[in-house]
Amino acid sequence: MRILIVDDELVGRTLLRKIASPYGEIDMAVNGREAIEAFRLAWEEGNPYDLIFLDIMMDEMDGREALRIIRKHEEDRGIYGRKRVKVIMTTAKDDSSSVLNSFREGCEGYIVKPVEKEKVEKVMRELELI
Repeated sequence: MRILIVDDELVGRTLLRKIASPYGEIDMAVNGREAIEAFRLAWEEGNPYDLIFLDIMMDEMDGREALRIIRKHEEDRGIYGRKRVKVIMTTAKDDSSSVLNSFREGCEGYIVKPVEKEKVEKVMRELELI
């Protein structure tokens, strides 16, 4: 599995990499702009991501904007449903409106920080990634 971890905090990226690395090849980005660049490059190389962990609150471009661009890119190429990259939003915000908005914008999972191995693996199992 090919995984992209997007978080503006080094601790967040490092922890997610430690948790997810047994399940696949990991790339990392520090904001939404880098995430979009990595996503597009992976497509151009013919080796797209299977899973993206995407922090919501970041500088330059937040995770929700990055998610909208990712979904538009897939839609423009006729990619829908189970063929899309799985996106798990990560955030410190535990309010229902953030959760609902993230799902409306196209994520498949949502993890409230602090990120813990059990939470990550639970969502990955629910998405049939592990």
